Amino acid sequence: MAMLAMFPLGAVLLPGAVMPLHVFEPRYRALVQDCLRAEVPEFGVVMIQRGSEVGGGDQRSPVGTVAQILQVAEIDDGRYLVVCVGTRRIRVSAWLPDDPYPLADVDDWPDEGPDELALTEQVHQMRARVRRACALANELGDAVLAGTDELSPDPVLASYQLAALAPIGPADMYTLLRASGAPERLAVLTEVMDDLDARQQFRLAASDDPDFGPPTPE
Repeated sequence: MAMLAMFPLGAVLLPGAVMPLHVFEPRYRALVQDCLRAEVPEFGVVMIQRGSEVGGGDQRSPVGTVAQILQVAEIDDGRYLVVCVGTRRIRVSAWLPDDPYPLADVDDWPDEGPDELALTEQVHQMRARVRRACALANELGDAVLAGTDELSPDPVLASYQLAALAPIGPADMYTLLRASGAPERLAVLTEVMDDLDARQQFRLAASDDPDFGPPTPE
């Protein structure tokens, strides 16, 4: 168990995913400054389940990811532009007083050991599926991350990266973060992609046919 500075957000950071942050609240500016003085500049990211990112008083999820700072730039007025990458999954054991920023006692939560040979094939199949979904999302006018070719050779990390690249919402991403291991994560991602595919096909049909949909009441 270790004490860690925490940054609750309205989004989910997955291991292997890169996240840009605009840091403007004084408490989180102090967090960035303390991280930059540490040997390893890292902090925890958890999703806000209820409440706002600004001002405190939020309800925070018990599972998150350690973020390591890759780049940081300080703007003239004291704000920071930060680029970080998710490195490992954590469970929050206890929240400590927010002094001066959120702090928690956390434990690492590694994935359960996978069958790497079987996982490699599943990752290959899912990469093609995520690529198709992203291409269709772009066709439908949705903003999505680009590319699924630069995946880690580690199938566990690759399963997180595919979850981060898929054009899905934070609730689904949090479910994937909580999966016991990569096999369960890929199984859940398959179900999520099934639902996404059905929604995308419906939207595509509606965009191609102006008469598509329920009849207009007379």
